[in-house]
Amino acid sequence: MNRTLLEASRTGDAEAVRAALTAGADPETRDAHHRTPLLIAALHDHVAAAEALVEAGADPNAQDDRDDTAWLVTGVTGSVAMMRTLLPAGPDLKVTNRFGGISLIPASERGHVDYVRAVLRETDIDVDHVNRLGWTALLEAVILGDGGRPHQEIVELLITAGATPDLPDGDGLTPLDHAERRGFAEIAGLLRAVR
Repeated sequence: MNRTLLEASRTGDAEAVRAALTAGADPETRDAHHRTPLLIAALHDHVAAAEALVEAGADPNAQDDRDDTAWLVTGVTGSVAMMRTLLPAGPDLKVTNRFGGISLIPASERGHVDYVRAVLRETDIDVDHVNRLGWTALLEAVILGDGGRPHQEIVELLITAGATPDLPDGDGLTPLDHAERRGFAEIAGLLRAVR
């Protein structure tokens, strides 16, 4: 039954997930990469399957062999629907991935505007969390972003949510320093306006 549950989570077959759980499958079973069914469903954005697993008490904080959790991968995929599905399960917003980051950081880097907006509004996530690289969500949006409209919106959202605009990276460079170096005039303007 556990193998059936893992496969149903991968394919997004919510009915098969429920059937496997009813037949006694363990919602915390793991695959070869130590991923739980809920993490697998989250990776593939299978919301209905994830809902069934959350109803069964699946742990949104269970980490795989790469330190990912179902909650953390929502920041990578940018799925607001999955984020909202997992919130009732009580995800630990402070659990970190292999880079020492929380879900807000990859979402900011990847330009997931709707996710950043939702996670800032609907949770008390730490907007100034610093990962192992010495970067916050604001720094990642500038350093790893492309300066386009999505990253501009994310910078605005982070600042509005209380991000410290001049919090430097490990080399002492601020988001404004990085924006100016990369020629991101619009982002630099946003950051200058809050100095």
